[in-house]
Amino acid sequence: MTAKTISEGILRALAVIVGILLLGYFLYQISSVLTYIAIAAVISLIGRPIVLFLRRKLKFNNTIAVIVTMLLLIGIIAGIIALFIPLLVKQGQNLSLLNMEALQGNFENLYLQIIEYFDLSSAEIEESIKNSKLLANFDFGFIPNFLNSLVGILGSLSIGLFSVLFIAFFFLKDSKLFEDGLMVFVPDSKETRLQKSINTIKDLLSRYFVGLVFQILILFVIYSIVLFIFGIENAIVIAFLCALLNLIPYVGPIIGGALMLVLSMTSNLGADFSSVILPKTSYVMIGFVIGQLVDNFFSQPYIFSNSVKSHPLEIFLVIIIGGLLFGVTGMIIAVPGYTAIKVILKEFLSENKIVKSLTKNL
Repeated sequence: MTAKTISEGILRALAVIVGILLLGYFLYQISSVLTYIAIAAVISLIGRPIVLFLRRKLKFNNTIAVIVTMLLLIGIIAGIIALFIPLLVKQGQNLSLLNMEALQGNFENLYLQIIEYFDLSSAEIEESIKNSKLLANFDFGFIPNFLNSLVGILGSLSIGLFSVLFIAFFFLKDSKLFEDGLMVFVPDSKETRLQKSINTIKDLLSRYFVGLVFQILILFVIYSIVLFIFGIENAIVIAFLCALLNLIPYVGPIIGGALMLVLSMTSNLGADFSSVILPKTSYVMIGFVIGQLVDNFFSQPYIFSNSVKSHPLEIFLVIIIGGLLFGVTGMIIAVPGYTAIKVILKEFLSENKIVKSLTKNL
């Protein structure tokens, strides 16, 4: 091996490394655009069954079917925004006019009732806590400011929302657009296999994401009924947030349960703990547990078995690995990403023993 060959090899390696770094930097710079594309892809997968239904059953033209589907999705998004924005603004106004001393007294009274009910402290400690004014130095003024800033952020996201919906429209209308772009990088001999893999992935992920929508809807209905029965303020918003948190595997339900517990207890500040707050909160949490049981033994098994066709243990391990590698985002995208990989492996490595075992249900 000559010095010239070695130097050329080193230069090629350096060129590859520089190219990879430049590509990574470029992708980092356009990360917001990639996020828009990813969200638009999910929306298009959710809307795909509706488009197919309108085209096949009602004989709609493709463009008309896509427009009707997008109007339906926009209506749902607008309904969610219309639900949250006025409540955030109203809550911010209420908090800005709140008597902070009265709020402090209510919180301290609630705390004292809790430790007295459970016999967690002596009378001397209770008296010292009462005299210490725990929340005296706590500035509640940040809450309305935070809510107002959140409204501002939601307003600035309108451009992103428009971009996502615009991209999703063309994903639905020109479904071959993305596929044709991929085919440019694939040899002619592999195009048929890749096309088959893409169609399978779209079918599986469409069922998966539609299943997630129904999962959230079922939990939302259960939580809303429970919260309305026991007179919890802002029941719709709390139910929606707790149901939405369920999208984060394993961690989301814990956060949702803690959120519902705290909001249920603080919705009756100033009331008697043993006769009002504790019973009402207990019943609400029983309703939350019932919702989780329905989700764990009905919704999730149905989604995983009929959409991604994977064993629950397999899904558990994939989600844990995704969480360890990429945090919460990894846990959310673990199942659809793993499903896509399985489909591609089955199509291109179908003779491999491990691949056969993992993809036997696909």
